[in-house]
Amino acid sequence: MKILIVLTSHDELGATGRKTGFWLEELAAPYYRFKDAGAEVVLASPKGGRPPLDPKSNEPAFQTDETHRFEADPEAMAALGDTVRLDSVSAGDFDTVFYPGGHGPLWDLAEDPASVRLIETVVRAGKPIALVCHAPGTLRHATNPDGTPFVRGRKVTGFTNGEEAAVGLTDIVPFLVEDELKRLGADYSKIGDWQPYVITDGLLVTGQNPASSGPAADTLLSLLKEARA
Repeated sequence: MKILIVLTSHDELGATGRKTGFWLEELAAPYYRFKDAGAEVVLASPKGGRPPLDPKSNEPAFQTDETHRFEADPEAMAALGDTVRLDSVSAGDFDTVFYPGGHGPLWDLAEDPASVRLIETVVRAGKPIALVCHAPGTLRHATNPDGTPFVRGRKVTGFTNGEEAAVGLTDIVPFLVEDELKRLGADYSKIGDWQPYVITDGLLVTGQNPASSGPAADTLLSLLKEARA
């Protein structure tokens, strides 16, 4: 079992002068779900090398047992320090793909042709894919073979307007994940802010927020198990 995790390379939070990137819990929790299940995990990002960590995600209030484990794990830190370039990745080499969030993906992965191509190729190959928090926003340009939006009519979730307002970035981000998914015709749903919530529609798994990243990874592993049965 070989799993690709796709991280952002974008580190600027709009014009605020503040830094962003990927959210640590959303990498660490799935990473260990996958590794503990015996999977080979490969990390990729648009620019390759070390992707930017959202510094806020490493503040004490947002650290977890898994983030501590990740930062103390030489193998994990080595993989993070040398991610492969996303445009060099072949979807055929992997059984599934997982996209962590953080605000960074709204700027780069949501507009990256290599990311769009990867998503479409994985889906059309009948493989499962999971995206959490802001990462479902990277589905915005993915299409079905007939050119319609991939998310149209599909059950999805993602970072809510209320959660974005709570972190004070409604007017900073290039688009709101909830609004964009609805605009594209997705069957979007959510629960209370910051509560874990995962939706599955066929082979598409989406999670609402950081707390949903571990459960989304568990769901993805269950889909892989079913496919191999």
